[in-house]
Amino acid sequence: MAARWPCATCAKPSESARRAVKASPTSRGELGRRAEQAAQRYLVERGLRPLGSNLHNRYGEIDLLMRDGETLVFVEVRYRRRADFGGALASVDARKRGKLLRAAAAHLQQHGLDQSPCRFDAIGVAPAGNEPFGCIEWVADAFRAD
Repeated sequence: MAARWPCATCAKPSESARRAVKASPTSRGELGRRAEQAAQRYLVERGLRPLGSNLHNRYGEIDLLMRDGETLVFVEVRYRRRADFGGALASVDARKRGKLLRAAAAHLQQHGLDQSPCRFDAIGVAPAGNEPFGCIEWVADAFRAD
């Protein structure tokens, strides 16, 4: 009989991704940072290349900036301890998408990347069993700028 992962809607992270975030963080900022680390490892294991994290400009923050082939990938990482109100991915609402789009546009302009192909992904991270970051759900091309 195959092992069943505790969260039916997400992919089981690798052992290295789980080991990297094993300690249970306590502060909200620490939880977010560790969730972003787990998400980055998850994406790297799937072939994306990290370019930066926690990039700030006057319009907001870009959680992760990755490269998938020639495409720049702006990743919004959301962590939720509970699935109330739709869970982590449901929290990427229109206001948050607009803020990320403005921050990404500013980043592209600041670095002369205006013509680069890009996409916007979202990653939801949640506990699964006794793993604080055990459930990772990735939505590639989660929303568009147009």
